[in-house]
Amino acid sequence: RRVHGGTVLYYRLTGTYSASCIFNCKLNCSTMNIMPRISLIKSNLRNTTRLSRFYSSNTDPYDVIVIGSGPGGYVAAIKAAQLGMRTACIEKERTLGGTCLNVGCIPSKALLHNSAIYHNAATGDLAKRGVKFDNLQLDLETMMKQKETAVKTLTGGIEYLLKQNKVDRMSGHGSIISQTEVKVTDNSGNAQTLQTRNIIIATGSESSPFPGGGIAIDETAIISSTGALSLPKVPETMVLIGAGVIGVELGSVWSRLGTKVTAVEFLGHIGGEGIDMEISKNFHKILQKQGMKFMLNSRVESASKSVDGVSVNITESGGISKELHCEVLLVCVGRRPYTHGLGLDSVGVQLDSQGRIVVNPRFQTTVPHIYAIGDCVAGPMLAHKAEDEGIVCVEGIAGGPVHIDYDCVPSVIYTHPEVAWVGKSEEQLKEQGIAYKVGKFPIAANSRAKTIDDADGLVKVLACKETDKLLGCHIICAGAGELINEAALAMEYGASCEDIARVCHAHPTFSEALREANISAYFGKSINF
Repeated sequence: RRVHGGTVLYYRLTGTYSASCIFNCKLNCSTMNIMPRISLIKSNLRNTTRLSRFYSSNTDPYDVIVIGSGPGGYVAAIKAAQLGMRTACIEKERTLGGTCLNVGCIPSKALLHNSAIYHNAATGDLAKRGVKFDNLQLDLETMMKQKETAVKTLTGGIEYLLKQNKVDRMSGHGSIISQTEVKVTDNSGNAQTLQTRNIIIATGSESSPFPGGGIAIDETAIISSTGALSLPKVPETMVLIGAGVIGVELGSVWSRLGTKVTAVEFLGHIGGEGIDMEISKNFHKILQKQGMKFMLNSRVESASKSVDGVSVNITESGGISKELHCEVLLVCVGRRPYTHGLGLDSVGVQLDSQGRIVVNPRFQTTVPHIYAIGDCVAGPMLAHKAEDEGIVCVEGIAGGPVHIDYDCVPSVIYTHPEVAWVGKSEEQLKEQGIAYKVGKFPIAANSRAKTIDDADGLVKVLACKETDKLLGCHIICAGAGELINEAALAMEYGASCEDIARVCHAHPTFSEALREANISAYFGKSINF
């Protein structure tokens, strides 16, 4: 390595890698611990006769090949290129961005936002604010076009970023031949083999089929989350199999546009795994008030199509059988890792019982120089989790430390109001035997919420009973997905509830509710409730 101006650049020496880093040490005043922060920034250093830049010439093998261009894959590829590695990114689809940008996070959020605007107009919410009009109409085609524009803009942005960072984009299906070879097969069947020193698998996930395969998805009457993003008309009725994150988000979209939505959930709560039960119960009440119906502790047995729609056979709690009829059945029972067709068996990459790639803390698989990140490994299937893993995985390949605190990875449900959480739920703390205290603050007592007449929800924080350290934060309110990041930052730095409570928050903002909940946790009482 050569160090200059507080930065470090990596070099290749006689065919082997020498990688190191310098640490910018920051003193944490509350704990008096030294917290290393790694600097991995390129600088322009003069060439020497003995060393060459870390990235190779076009005739040499790649330093890193990334299979998949979703949030984890494209971020990993860009980071590798920024660290001076010769990098390629393989994508089998026509556009970059993976599920998230094409048929997941981005299009769903466009529909959630625009359907909320229509719902506010159709239900009289705008009228009570002084915005009145006649002959309100829904133009679903235009709404879908706006969604497609957002997708096209962002996927095109990734294309631009890869070019700007000199990442070679390879179109086709990537499969691993050996720990140093990847075959790329295009849509015409033409194949080429690329040489590389390291491989990162970032192939993401796909919609899980109905257990047992008894319900076939045709994307017309029986649809997956992908089909739910592009229905040609608003159905009269819709049944959801699953009331997790995907179910309640997409159910909200069509409910707002006029569909009668019923969600059938095997569990006894909505919102999926990880959500705090008190938050889930409040969330359930809010969505019911908005018009969605729920059948909890219920199991879908089968479904059949007819000219009149879809018949869904259900077993409710207590073994009671029931049949529902709907125009559209949405199957949203989760997602599964996309690992087939990658040649993993042939090179000895091990999978776990759920089909996820087994990795160590540095994201190395059971085969040297082959790594995996994102939805195809254990952990929450979240785009931002995959991005972080992509960055630290590449830094690890370059010789840096690798660490992610998964307790500090937030989750968000983008309904209205939004639901967001980070860290432990109250149920998890009880299960782990951790002594804790609770601080709460209702959004109805928040001045910003009252000002804009959007006061559903609450903020709930969980702290260590002995040390006051923040262990979890759970929020329902407009903009909870933005607000949760303050709690995530606080947890990453080991903040106490008092630390957050003593930070001045702007008035009037929803963030004051987070502060008040922390005041309640550390002092026992909030100020404004």
